[in-house]
Amino acid sequence: MGDLKKYWKSFTVTLSLAFLLTACGGGGDGGEESSAESDPAESDSSTEDTTEALADAEYSFKLGVITPPAHMWHQAAEKFKEELEANSDGNMTLEIYPSGQLGNESDMLQQIESGSLDFGFITAAEISSREEAFSAWFTPYLFETIKDAHEARKSEVAQEMLGTLDSYGMTGLDYLFAGQRVMLFKDTEVKSPEDMDGLVLRVTPSPPMLEFYNSAGASTEGIPLPEVYSAVQTGVIDGMDMDLDATITNKFFEVVDYGAVTNHMVWPSVAVVNSDTFNALTEEDQQIVKDALETAADYAVNTRFDQEEEFKQTLSDEGMTIYELDKEVFAEQIENFDKVYKEKDPLIEKFITEFRE
Repeated sequence: MGDLKKYWKSFTVTLSLAFLLTACGGGGDGGEESSAESDPAESDSSTEDTTEALADAEYSFKLGVITPPAHMWHQAAEKFKEELEANSDGNMTLEIYPSGQLGNESDMLQQIESGSLDFGFITAAEISSREEAFSAWFTPYLFETIKDAHEARKSEVAQEMLGTLDSYGMTGLDYLFAGQRVMLFKDTEVKSPEDMDGLVLRVTPSPPMLEFYNSAGASTEGIPLPEVYSAVQTGVIDGMDMDLDATITNKFFEVVDYGAVTNHMVWPSVAVVNSDTFNALTEEDQQIVKDALETAADYAVNTRFDQEEEFKQTLSDEGMTIYELDKEVFAEQIENFDKVYKEKDPLIEKFITEFRE
């Protein structure tokens, strides 16, 4: 009797499973037949529901940037946030972390790669430590104005550079520009490379920037930005490579007397996003992100371009001697840089060749 009960129980379970599989259209050959007999209207409705659900999805993003709120990149981040939230009808929100709150740029890149941070505006100098091609942006005197560089960002070669980030789990979306680089000197009015011989200058420790300054005869120090003021004040350095924005916001005019407005290099940040985050968006939502970034990039370059004369006047009013220094002064350094860097990467060669006048 016990064996009969076990047999009956086993038969009942088997029969139930068979019924369940039949009802669900399971099984090898049966799946195709079941699919043919399904209601097309029901299938269409399911697809529409899924598409509608994706379109209505809500996303809360985080963005990190190294600069303080007064800087143009943070203002561009605010514009990006404004556009993103407005154009998505509130389905996308963005929280901005300025002033390196999430760590230095290397830290933020790692967070973007891992997915713990969604977006970052990361300097091309930092990005070039991963992909050397981005060093092309620091070619001296390649662009007359930041508006010229802003247009160059749309070029095929600039887009190819962004594509190199795919292998790191990041998607490069766009470039944003702050002011061009100028030279600040504590008590020496530099008019030629010979005047820089023996001077110690604070320069971002990016190989292309070091190449340019060392070839001009200067010694360089990679001092963190918060320590630069005291380094000039105490004579540790004789000046720095900087932009006019940071010269004002960091009050460097209190410790340097001379500002050579060379505009010798542009200074882009690269807008990057975690690839999984971006790829999870619908095409429509991806386009909203791209359009919002383009608006932010346009806003940044136009605003900053219009501030050039204002910033120079502000520094003059603060007692600095502000003067222009023509690119012909550094003709030898420009030629040397082009020769050295064209050999480093095909994209760098292509970039310099395309934009060198």
